[in-house]
Amino acid sequence: MTSAVTAERQSTRESRTRRTKELFRRAHTARDSEERGRLLDEIIVLNMAMADAVVSRYSGRGTATEDLRQVAYAALTGAARRFDPSQGTEFVVFAVPTMRGEVRKYFRDHAWMVRPTRRIQELQPQINAAEDELWRELGRSPRPSEVANRIGAPLEAVVEALSTDGCFAPASLDRPIHTDGSGGPLGELLGAPDADQDRAEARIVLQPLLRRLSQRDRRILEMRFVRDLTQREIAAEIGVTQMQVSRLLSRIYRDLRAGIGGFDEKRGGRETARLWS
Repeated sequence: MTSAVTAERQSTRESRTRRTKELFRRAHTARDSEERGRLLDEIIVLNMAMADAVVSRYSGRGTATEDLRQVAYAALTGAARRFDPSQGTEFVVFAVPTMRGEVRKYFRDHAWMVRPTRRIQELQPQINAAEDELWRELGRSPRPSEVANRIGAPLEAVVEALSTDGCFAPASLDRPIHTDGSGGPLGELLGAPDADQDRAEARIVLQPLLRRLSQRDRRILEMRFVRDLTQREIAAEIGVTQMQVSRLLSRIYRDLRAGIGGFDEKRGGRETARLWS
């Protein structure tokens, strides 16, 4: 951005601030309610660019910009009608946090595409309120450390909550890896489930439990999962009824579940068979 453009924008902001201050002075002293309403409407229209600037920070996150503008304009209208110029505060210091708070609330209620943890969701309104307060006090955006001190939360938690902006519109997995468009899609960086790791974990969990089983229970599992015998075939081999085999297997599964907090017969059976192989 050139210095000439920067100077022009600064001049525009200063002109808007002066005009806003003058309109508020006249509205505050106006005796006629219609005249006061007309002046406040002029203030609102004059400062719509300020609302647009607030909205621009939240555009492109999966929510229609026009919807965000309506939220910001409504907040601007409310701020203009509540603002008291006799307090000596600039209108921008009062209005910007109000608009930001309403836009953030809209996101919190309507725009999550990926839900963060409950702890982060609970921190969001506290952080938003603290940022608005500090913005008014400091006249600038507060640092994360200042927000953390204000709400009494760990800095790491505040930083994590502030980083959840991506939860509104996560990056597409089809997006190129590099910003210049080079490289493959982002999805290629994602790892795939490692079946060998799952099997190794299952074996580590099952081995000590299988050792604690009785010889008979181990034999029944071996016939069921290694030799792949039916319950009727197992019953004939050990000299009991099929119903008894069904009850024995149910009891063995129950013991295994108690040992590991859960036992999936299909997956656990496969790993049991591998342990004997």
